[in-house]
Amino acid sequence: MKQLHRHDLFGWSEFNEERNIDFHSVLWVREGGNVLIDPLPMSEHDHYHLQSLGGVNIIVITNSDHVRDAEHIASQTGALVCGPASEEACFPLACQRWLYDGETIVPGLVAYQLEGSKTLGELALILEGSTLITGDLIRCHVGGELCLLPSAKLLDRTKAIKSVKRIADFSGIKTVLSGDGWPIFNHGAEALHRLARSL
Repeated sequence: MKQLHRHDLFGWSEFNEERNIDFHSVLWVREGGNVLIDPLPMSEHDHYHLQSLGGVNIIVITNSDHVRDAEHIASQTGALVCGPASEEACFPLACQRWLYDGETIVPGLVAYQLEGSKTLGELALILEGSTLITGDLIRCHVGGELCLLPSAKLLDRTKAIKSVKRIADFSGIKTVLSGDGWPIFNHGAEALHRLARSL
């Protein structure tokens, strides 16, 4: 895994040839148990790296299209799996906890529901007020510039735009770690505001 912009954040990626972008997963190393977000399959190297960092206690899945390798990793580690509450009725994986809008997952990590995306209850996560971690709706296909999921995939564009603008209004965001595309390590708030203004 690669270290990200903080000493306690790591990530690994998989290139998607169909979309010509990287898909990403995030590990937050913390006292009280590490958190994995939208975990892709791990190489043997990354698996050993994870174990050296303390393993995983909680897996957070931002939406039903980002289940990825969560079930396998949970079966190996005994991690608690958390998913978006609004997708409980149709979620493809059994979760031990369902997350609601504004809910604190663990101290310092808060879930916010995004409406209008391609799934019913996609979550965005804000880590300690300064790092935004996104699933599908907010992405970064061109380095340094955020974009919206294509309109053809949105359930409700008006609600999706409202959700993006809500996230953009949060103060203090410096970094955006998108599930799809490039990360924005600095000036994340400015990129969010540019996206919101463009919609």
